[in-house]
Amino acid sequence: KAEDDKQRDRIGAKNGLESYCFNMKSTIEDDKVKDKIPPGDRKTILDKCDETIKWLDANQTAEKDEFEDKQKELEGIFNPIIQKLYGADGEGGMPGGGGGMPGAGAGGPQQGGAAPGGGQGGAGPTIEEVD
Repeated sequence: KAEDDKQRDRIGAKNGLESYCFNMKSTIEDDKVKDKIPPGDRKTILDKCDETIKWLDANQTAEKDEFEDKQKELEGIFNPIIQKLYGADGEGGMPGGGGGMPGAGAGGPQQGGAAPGGGQGGAGPTIEEVD
């Protein structure tokens, strides 16, 4: 049972990191946001996401802490860029409001590391149980 919980937490952290990357990529490619992020910042986000996804592919068996550390590293890079985006426009300046930024607030629910991608806005694949 303890081993199952540990494995579940590890997979949750991995999925959370992967979902965070895909959400950030889709967010900055969104037409409503694309023009508001400087090209250098967009490139930084895209490059870091691609690099992280490659790292995930190469490190499927990494520990929960490694996935969480990688996500914290990304949040440290991405959050200031996203805050600049909101700061430049004011809160209501973006069509869709906060719903257009599914990865922006991931620091809160993700800190436990066990939150599956469902808490991130659902941009990734979902699995539905069928009877």
